[in-house]
Amino acid sequence: MARFDFISAPLAGLVKVQRKAIEDHRGFLSRFYCAEEFREAGLNKPVAQINHTLTRNKGAVRGMHFQYPPHAETKLVSCLHGQIYDVAVDLRCGSPTFLQWHGVVLSGQNRLSLLIPEGFAHGFQTLAEDCELIYLHTESYRPESEGALNASDPKLAIAWPLPIAEISERDRNHEWIGQEFKGVAI
Repeated sequence: MARFDFISAPLAGLVKVQRKAIEDHRGFLSRFYCAEEFREAGLNKPVAQINHTLTRNKGAVRGMHFQYPPHAETKLVSCLHGQIYDVAVDLRCGSPTFLQWHGVVLSGQNRLSLLIPEGFAHGFQTLAEDCELIYLHTESYRPESEGALNASDPKLAIAWPLPIAEISERDRNHEWIGQEFKGVAI
């Protein structure tokens, strides 16, 4: 029995993952990850790192982060508690959807995850207090390969659902995309 529905998003390679739960009066069981099923959806590398985050305040934005090759990563992002607006931006050189973004609401209730391929930037905005996320990464964090976009860059024009109430100094200071930015070669 398949434990996931893999739903293509408007940007090629970006996949919404619906976790199917088995429920009864006691609660539910929901498989979070299955290498065999995810391989068929495009996650062909092993998970190298798992991160768990808590963002306390509604309206906070984290992102837009990515890693350059040779440490480009695929991410599986899930919200365990609360509700977020999760955003991925296509940074792949030559992609027909270069610099386009797609957002989806993830929550503990809807059991949706977002499978974000290599060559995409990722960020999110909290739509509730005390949002907990878990990320599965195919690469470990490498500061020397880190890249980021400014979440408020008018060239991206991300339509955040709420006014940005909070953002780290580091994320606020990421430069806007210049003419010299040609994307990420994957």
